[in-house]
Amino acid sequence: MEMRINRERLAEEFVRLCEISSPSREEKPVADYLKRVYADLGADFSFEDDSASKTGSESGNLIFRFAGNNDSAPIFFACHMDTVKPGNGVKVERTGDIFTSRGDTVLGSDDKSGIAPLIELIRLCRENGTAHRPIELVFTTCEEIGLQGAKALDYQRLQAEYGYALDSTGIDKVIIGAPAANRIRVDVHGTAAHAGINPEGGVSAFLVAAQAITKIKLGRIDEESTANIGIIKGGVATNIVPAQLMLKGEIRSHSSDKLARYTDDFKTAFLDTIAAWPVSDAAAYNPPTVDLKVEQEYPAMRLKESDTVVETIKQAGLALGREQSLIIAGGGSDANIFNGYGLPTAIVATGMSDVHTTEESIDLDDMVKLTELLYTIACM
Repeated sequence: MEMRINRERLAEEFVRLCEISSPSREEKPVADYLKRVYADLGADFSFEDDSASKTGSESGNLIFRFAGNNDSAPIFFACHMDTVKPGNGVKVERTGDIFTSRGDTVLGSDDKSGIAPLIELIRLCRENGTAHRPIELVFTTCEEIGLQGAKALDYQRLQAEYGYALDSTGIDKVIIGAPAANRIRVDVHGTAAHAGINPEGGVSAFLVAAQAITKIKLGRIDEESTANIGIIKGGVATNIVPAQLMLKGEIRSHSSDKLARYTDDFKTAFLDTIAAWPVSDAAAYNPPTVDLKVEQEYPAMRLKESDTVVETIKQAGLALGREQSLIIAGGGSDANIFNGYGLPTAIVATGMSDVHTTEESIDLDDMVKLTELLYTIACM
């Protein structure tokens, strides 16, 4: 199997992609670019779904298919097109083989360090004329703001039954497990009153929330589960007993039973607090209330080492003389959603580092290694 990766072409493609701005919901420029690239490379199928009506993005998700010419099963590779902010006007600095931004934006290697190797993959297949399995490429929108593109993807358009999401730090790492997560919003309603003249007539939403929070275990709950409250907003002025408070939190667990139990514990802490709130005989007194909303952020993913998707990448790594480390992670990604739709999907590291910061960087050697791995999988 001939594999002549054009390092400079890969580097130029990566820089070109990073310098196409694509913050979440503003993916159209990079989507349009990918349509042109894969049309020029002779994609046998090109499709943009109607997910934009659900995500609010300027673009839908993209699917490209290249018909195979060996007997192996179809496979898909997936990346997200969006980046976090600040992501407009990216200018890439290259020092040797290390790429960074000029410091006032992210670089965008999350996830363009996966997209550039996928372009090089198809170019290699075309140039070498190597027999390869059917390849599907999936590019999603709005991953960074809640995996929204993957949730709205038209999965009926996919023919492959398993695949890989290219979206993790490090190299030669394969994530085979990640937790489920519930997002929780709590609105606490108290009673406003003048804090200096009539504090007895008020019920502080802040105090209600504070008492409830002391009953909740936050941080690492056990070896499989975490909980966090990340946003608290409320209040009008220092001289008004606050009548409203909103907080947002999350619970993650690799166990669906624990996720449900800890979510119930979170809700119970607030419900028990308002139920036990002391009654006042003040004329304007109203008992506190809470509104609680729980949404599933993403389902858990857990692959077995014997699953075809895992065995395939392990074999590809061994063929290259590079053992792939199998990892259980603590975060969610598009792969959680793909797995939830019955498509076994492992997450493959791309080499990106310090993502979501202006210190983000990547080494060209790692993108070359990723391209080698993808090409080996595609041609197995």
